[in-house]
Amino acid sequence: MNKIKLTWSMLLLTIASFVLPSCLDDEDEVVTSIYPNALVTLKTHPTEGFYLQLDDSTTLVPTNLTSSPYGDKEVRAFVNFTEESNNRSNRTYDVHVNWIDTIRTKAMDINLGEAGNVTTYGNDPVEIVNSWETVAEDGYLTLRFRTYFSMGVTHSLHLVKGENPYEVILHHNAYGDTYGKTADGIIAFRLNELPDTDEETVELTLKWNSFSGEKSAKFNYRPRP
Repeated sequence: MNKIKLTWSMLLLTIASFVLPSCLDDEDEVVTSIYPNALVTLKTHPTEGFYLQLDDSTTLVPTNLTSSPYGDKEVRAFVNFTEESNNRSNRTYDVHVNWIDTIRTKAMDINLGEAGNVTTYGNDPVEIVNSWETVAEDGYLTLRFRTYFSMGVTHSLHLVKGENPYEVILHHNAYGDTYGKTADGIIAFRLNELPDTDEETVELTLKWNSFSGEKSAKFNYRPRP
């Protein structure tokens, strides 16, 4: 079973602000390089090689990396990059990658029915944080979540299809780790179980059990071509 353990590096990344200033002095640039300035998908094309998918239509091409540090595995990741001056087009950019840190990336799970989902995947409360990391893009739903962690107990998060075609439900199993201090984490789900939209953008609804009851959020969603 896929589980999540919060690490200090993960916590530092998720509490960092999204900052991409247009003009920096040397001191500011050193500080800013600590934090991610993009959320991407790591991909490898059979002929064009390694690249970063920034959103549904923007591509970043690393000038200092010829292959992915994670092989052919496609995953979501935080990245800190510096834009190069020789941009290829208005939607494809050459960049120098300063660092990459992958995000836990997994597929959707089978919907086992309401009772089966709760029994198998759990129904412990969790909060979804409204931040730049919480987004539906490039065929993924990436979520910044907040719950109680004891630094050592592993949690699991699962995403299943809901009753409607573009509705998904998040399940959380804390394995008894429901007290202590709150902390944030990041997880990404590949939405390949959802029906095609014929390249149209549709409204995707996420539902979950929060600490104050059931909540929902809506996203603009368009499957990958």
